[in-house]
Amino acid sequence: MPKQHSKTVKKTDDAPEPRAWQRMLSGRRLDILHPSPLDIEIEDIAHGLARVTRWNGQTRGKYGFSVAQHCVLVERLVRLNAPKTDQKWCLAALLHDAPEYVIGDMITPFKYALGGIYRDIEHRLDTAVSIRFGLPPHLPNAVQRTIKRADRMAAWIEATQIAGFRHDEAAKIFIKPSGTPSHIKLRVQPPADAAAAFLRRFAILGGQKKQK
Repeated sequence: MPKQHSKTVKKTDDAPEPRAWQRMLSGRRLDILHPSPLDIEIEDIAHGLARVTRWNGQTRGKYGFSVAQHCVLVERLVRLNAPKTDQKWCLAALLHDAPEYVIGDMITPFKYALGGIYRDIEHRLDTAVSIRFGLPPHLPNAVQRTIKRADRMAAWIEATQIAGFRHDEAAKIFIKPSGTPSHIKLRVQPPADAAAAFLRRFAILGGQKKQK
């Protein structure tokens, strides 16, 4: 048989680099793979999170329950659980899902399927957001635990009130921290209202000021 020669593909200098940035309404161009704190604006975050839905949009109501509303809920729960929490850690709670204004809110099973690449991009964005608003790139362990507990409370409240889970079904899937309040009743907001509520909490928590 005649000897076959494999064809080699020559790399040309004319091939454009894949675009890794997204243009924001503020005019910023945010590099998703290597985000700079200088390209992050709170108005972009609020606008994006108010239009990203929790639970893949599978919630009751005229509008999807947004990540912006979820973040406001988590910050509220942090204050309920630990009233003496420093203001800057409440701000960290409000911003705990900020990267999702760029990469969206993926349900937990899909995050596990994607593995490390998703978590790595999420971590880079989270670090850039923290630096932009004067928070440390790595939160103290105690603060992380406080926010995570509130996050799990929020997930339970959302699951059983608007995402269609019965309490017995939710108990098999989600962790319900002790002390999860029963008096909070969710009312899904339209995106503009959710963004405005998020920005109000950001301002109240001194987000525009440099944190100490």
